[in-house]
Amino acid sequence: MVHKELYLIRHGIAVEPEGWPTDETRPLTKEGDRKTRKIAERLLELNLHFNLILTSPLTRAQATAQILQTTGLSPKIEQFAALAPDGNIQEWLDWYQEWHLSGETHLALVGHQPDLANWAEILLWGKTRNTLILKKAGIIGLILPETGSPVDRSQMFWLTPPKYLLPST
Repeated sequence: MVHKELYLIRHGIAVEPEGWPTDETRPLTKEGDRKTRKIAERLLELNLHFNLILTSPLTRAQATAQILQTTGLSPKIEQFAALAPDGNIQEWLDWYQEWHLSGETHLALVGHQPDLANWAEILLWGKTRNTLILKKAGIIGLILPETGSPVDRSQMFWLTPPKYLLPST
């Protein structure tokens, strides 16, 4: 069997909540869109590819996932309700057990902080420690075990804030 790579990607910079009708509909700022596109292009240069991107249903996460897809990083995007703020990792774990059998190996989750960092900690250590910080448009990469539950059995191979992926200008 081949190991599975999971990429947890926080949405890009979004407009501030003040003055916005709902948190769910806040879009990326122009700067957030620009930076996220630059990061996606850099990931493509690094030969990264996802078989599937699961995204939070919130507008800013969906926009981030669309940027990743249109850059050529994935052929497919699906909304996944558990990636909304305060989502339940158990719902994703149940979904993952099915996806794990698909033979696909590279999965991206686009969502929110602190949830994605908390999920990474659960996959790494079996509990949250509040030590990982995922910056906007940042990435955590995990290798998930070939068999069994990934909880407390995964390995981190990537934790990158966006500034290290953006070209210096």
